[in-house]
Amino acid sequence: MISINGLEYLKTLAEVQVDIIPGGVLFLYIEKDTIQWRKQSSNFNLDIFNIGEKIKDDSIAAKAMNEGKTLKQSIPSSLYGSRFNTVAIPIVDEEEQIVGAFSMLLPKIHPVVKSFKDFAPIIAEMFPEGSVMFVTNLEKILYKQASAKFDISSLQNGDILKDDSIARKTIEKRKEIITELDRTVFGVNVLEACYPLHDEENSEEIVATLTIITPKEIASDLRDMSNNLENNLTGIAAAIEELAASASQIHTNEQELNAEIKEITKLSEEINEVSSFIKEIADETKMLGLNAAIEAARAGEAGKGFGVVAEEIRNLSQQSKSTVPKINMLTNNIIAKVNEVSEKSISSLAASQEQASATEEITASIEEITASTEELNNIAKKL
Repeated sequence: MISINGLEYLKTLAEVQVDIIPGGVLFLYIEKDTIQWRKQSSNFNLDIFNIGEKIKDDSIAAKAMNEGKTLKQSIPSSLYGSRFNTVAIPIVDEEEQIVGAFSMLLPKIHPVVKSFKDFAPIIAEMFPEGSVMFVTNLEKILYKQASAKFDISSLQNGDILKDDSIARKTIEKRKEIITELDRTVFGVNVLEACYPLHDEENSEEIVATLTIITPKEIASDLRDMSNNLENNLTGIAAAIEELAASASQIHTNEQELNAEIKEITKLSEEINEVSSFIKEIADETKMLGLNAAIEAARAGEAGKGFGVVAEEIRNLSQQSKSTVPKINMLTNNIIAKVNEVSEKSISSLAASQEQASATEEITASIEEITASTEELNNIAKKL
């Protein structure tokens, strides 16, 4: 208990200490059942227990006076909107009669909230794309920390929690919430995670929340690139399948063409044989014409007509004989051209075989790239 004679000294000391105590403090002097004096820290905005108000019978100050001893009590946020610890010390007069109480109200701050300003600047910079962190009580944002790379200007200290905010939902559902938001909310794709902070003495009571927001632009770009790459590869794979089918058809056509060329070569050889036969006939016809001319000469006047016929036979034989070299020349030219085409056909056949093999290798490579693309997409989803 404290003597009434030391009350003024106590008030003076309280006024000195009020803005020194970390977290703030509210000092009260209650005389009987009425608050007579009040001193509050500038950073402890508690608009309760004002001068002239009467205290309740079940208040800690009333209990301390009734029991004649110093009492301590933890006040939950459900009573006044803020958690705090309070101490009430009875005040006695010269006759040791209790005439009042001196009370101190100290805000009760969750350890995470208390140390937020120490760890948040470090943690916020540890994410590759930066982050925004903030802690709240049950009503508003208390402290916010943004990284150098990333900030959300629409979130500020003192902002009242909206009904659709992740902090409000976490408080209502009483469990952590992790969700992805698209650009319509904060202008960029983000991952938002909010964790409830429980009372140190009562694990059932949620007293604050911690939220971490990280941008997901790189992951989003990776997913878009992966999807585009996958779509492009699908188109390329389809085109290569068509190319492979065409190459196979070309290979078949080249085989058929090669077979036809061999047939033409064979026919050309047969033409040469016919030319040789024509030459032989022409030679024999020439001999017959010569013999006929000799016999016509022996016959004299009676064989003149026969001689004319013999001359015509010799002429036809000579014409036939002179045609044979031309046929041979043309046939040889055909054979030469056919040989050239055959060589090109064989080269084309080999090229089509190589093309088919290369197409199979490209298809296998694209399948591997497609598998890598799917893995890349999975990695992007985890970022």
